[in-house]
Amino acid sequence: MKSQTLGVCYYPEHWPPSRWAEDAAMMKALGLTFVRIGEFSWSRLEPAPGVYEFDWLLRAIDVLHAAGLKIVLGTPTATPPKWLVDKMPDMLALDAQGRPRAFGSRRHYCFSHEGYARECDRIVERLAKAFGSHPAVAAWQTDNEFGCHDTVESYSDAAREAFRKWCAAKYGAVDALNKAWGNVFWSMEVQSFDEIELPNLTVTEANPSHLLDFQRFSSDQVAAFNRRQTEIIRRHSQGRDILHNFMGAFFAFDHYALSKDLDVAAWDSYPLGFLERSPNDEAFKLRYMRVGDPDFQAFHHDLYRACGNGRWQVMEQQPGAVNWAPWNPAPAKGAVRLWTFEAFAAGAETVSYFRWRQAPFAQEQMHEGLLLPNSEPNAAYDEVAQVSKELAALGARVETARAPIALIFDYESAWAWRLEPQGENFSYPELVFAYYRALRRAGLSIDLVPPTAEAIADRKLILAPALFAPSRAFVDALAASGATTLIGPRAGSKTADFQIAPDLPPGVLGDLLDIRVQRVESLRPGAEIAIGDDGAFERWREFVQTGANASIELSSIDGAAALTRRGDAFYLAGWPDEALLKNVLRRALAAADIPVLDLPEDIRVRDNGTMRYLFNYGPDATDISALVGDAKLLLGDRLIEACGVAAFNVAPGS
Repeated sequence: MKSQTLGVCYYPEHWPPSRWAEDAAMMKALGLTFVRIGEFSWSRLEPAPGVYEFDWLLRAIDVLHAAGLKIVLGTPTATPPKWLVDKMPDMLALDAQGRPRAFGSRRHYCFSHEGYARECDRIVERLAKAFGSHPAVAAWQTDNEFGCHDTVESYSDAAREAFRKWCAAKYGAVDALNKAWGNVFWSMEVQSFDEIELPNLTVTEANPSHLLDFQRFSSDQVAAFNRRQTEIIRRHSQGRDILHNFMGAFFAFDHYALSKDLDVAAWDSYPLGFLERSPNDEAFKLRYMRVGDPDFQAFHHDLYRACGNGRWQVMEQQPGAVNWAPWNPAPAKGAVRLWTFEAFAAGAETVSYFRWRQAPFAQEQMHEGLLLPNSEPNAAYDEVAQVSKELAALGARVETARAPIALIFDYESAWAWRLEPQGENFSYPELVFAYYRALRRAGLSIDLVPPTAEAIADRKLILAPALFAPSRAFVDALAASGATTLIGPRAGSKTADFQIAPDLPPGVLGDLLDIRVQRVESLRPGAEIAIGDDGAFERWREFVQTGANASIELSSIDGAAALTRRGDAFYLAGWPDEALLKNVLRRALAAADIPVLDLPEDIRVRDNGTMRYLFNYGPDATDISALVGDAKLLLGDRLIEACGVAAFNVAPGS
């Protein structure tokens, strides 16, 4: 098993070379192993067309290497230089209103522009040839945060031509496309693929099938752009890992699909910024203002572990106040340490902090680092030093055991219900996250997985809320899994072409569940449908007809079926409030013979192999003696302080 390590993001081009060796020595003394560099440096690497200046980068890598540090080298394609934009101005993406996403910040390119892609091939190949065999280069990062600032979709001429080719490849004949999209409606039929337009600037909403295919196309363009880079790097830098740094709460392209070309998935974790941008109410945000949502980071740890097939890391961990949220509070004392151990408990190979030193200039000058702009240690510096020593004492290693619970997260479902929510507040990511939070509050470790047969094998409980259009192969695997399943709402309600399922929803899930959904309704804020004493539906409710083999487990106040069951397969016919979700999940967990823990409100538990971690996200110290039992604590105390972490070994299967 891999040892768990620490790293940092560093920008040598921002600082005088006379400072590099001192920085490297401080990094090594702090206990860091990896340093990410280079991902925004194209203008320094190629200041003019065909003029390559790599000497400074080689010197920086050599300095870091001499200090015993390993390099994650980024490709600079997220920030094309001004001369390149001037050379081919049509490389810029256009937004949905047809306006250019212009030079002056970052991510100013269209994924479909072949000319820009060739320029990226060129600079990546030059870098891979120059540094691919350098002994310090342990890994590569492609680009940076694909899609950040809403840059997945482009409405440029290049995107339109590429989308037409994509549609032709998918459908073969234009009649097949017209049928799949239902273009007979509103006289939207086209006579050739060259007549297909992009789904923007329409008078009212565009055809949902057209919109969904455009999202699929846009996602494929991101994956293809990434694949070009990985293929070049593998030719010239064999044996090095390739990764990309994904983001939080961002679902505009299929991260599972893109990750097939990576060795490791990574993501950028900013707990306080994400909390400020979240839909949580003000009381929640105030309570967790300095530590972040107790479940948000963990959700993404599990999601990106699935993307990386068990190999993942945090590429950017918030070490202080950020600059981009509506409000930017400083972390509580101990929060950075807590976030770091939460990632390691979920199996991260490395946690890297963003950034080494706070920049005194440009857009991110208010974004704190481990060092202040004058190079004095900032508040998180000592916490990182403490984590480094504790990792060594624990002998912390990555464990990859499969959790007994699989919660499906599907990117196409996120796209579909964003395009056709039917109720203003129906959000697929929020619904899946509600299930995840409820499971975490029960003291459980969870795997987030795609809807594939391999991903759900060897599970005891499988949950699939609002799964848009499951394949027949996946449903067959679900039926044969032997696991308890909890499905719904909206699951199987559409075909892959975004049409209502034949014979009514839940479509291909109908035989498994022996139900039919006859009608649905969305509920305005404040409206609830009581489900006895168990809780209520909010946001969404369905009217379900049961077959001879399905029983009604719970009913609504107006007599409609709320929870049905056929064998070990449950169907929940609405969006549950917190109380109902807890009760329904406890019922499913009992059916799956999975025990739960009685956790205090702010305590969370995570198992990494035989190591059990406990985290206190609350403002007060909490007694965890009942959760520890007779075990010897390897980290922390039985009275776990605010932002505290505790760890101990448990028997396998406990």
